[in-house]
Amino acid sequence: MTSSFTTAELRDAVTTLSSPPLIRLVTEIDDNGPIPPRGTARTFADLSVHQLRQATDMARTLALVRGRPGAGLGLTPTGAELADIYDACARWARRHAYPTGASDFTSRVQHTLSLVATTLQHDTVGSSLFADQLPSAQAGADLTGPRELLRQWLNAYPQAVRRAAPEPAA
Repeated sequence: MTSSFTTAELRDAVTTLSSPPLIRLVTEIDDNGPIPPRGTARTFADLSVHQLRQATDMARTLALVRGRPGAGLGLTPTGAELADIYDACARWARRHAYPTGASDFTSRVQHTLSLVATTLQHDTVGSSLFADQLPSAQAGADLTGPRELLRQWLNAYPQAVRRAAPEPAA
């Protein structure tokens, strides 16, 4: 596991980073550049206003995006690095038909992030602990790429991990 995080912090962070609207927001900006002011509703017409607000609020809280006057909503370096992790997870999942061969980008990222987080919690990739979750031994070996990217990101941006944790009940 990444030594500076508890299992609960890691789980909460990955749950937050696996949010479908957040994945779509980060990857849309990464792929197509900043979203123009007041352009999120047009860009994500299939998402509700509530989902968009939650995604943009979370992205701002985690310092993944920033709004620049006249330029719209763009990625920060933290967000750009997270987009790279999303891409690496999706490539790994596509290469290994995980979780299924017909999965979409968001599902691939979600499932792969979950698997990667589990390997970080147990500080292992190729053990028999994950044999039933991996499509093949080669998939386990290839998982080290996305795993290392996520580990590095978590260690480089611990404030993002801690911000992802739910607020304690009063």
